[in-house]
Amino acid sequence: MAEDRLSVIFAALADPTRRAILARLAEGDATVSELAEPFAISLPAISRHLKVLEHAGLITRSRSAQWRSSSLNPEPLREATAWMETYRRFWDANFDRLDAHLRRIQAQTERKDR
Repeated sequence: MAEDRLSVIFAALADPTRRAILARLAEGDATVSELAEPFAISLPAISRHLKVLEHAGLITRSRSAQWRSSSLNPEPLREATAWMETYRRFWDANFDRLDAHLRRIQAQTERKDR
């Protein structure tokens, strides 16, 4: 089954460990060991998470001598945000209509109570 890019991005973001890794990389580049520090999981497990993030395009990895560094790539996050923005506008409009309806009901109730 072919995976579309957005599905791959959201699948990578679905895991809390990967989201925490991205949050750390937002502060700057880091090695696997540095990324593994706050987690009670093995280095190979962190490496597997990094491969998922790399496959989704959310990070890039480089090698300098024996050090392998990871960097955040924000472009896929922009794609996901752009897709979600449509639905945010939809919900904002619905909440605005609900707010107006509740204000009408409240005003009617207040008039009846007088």
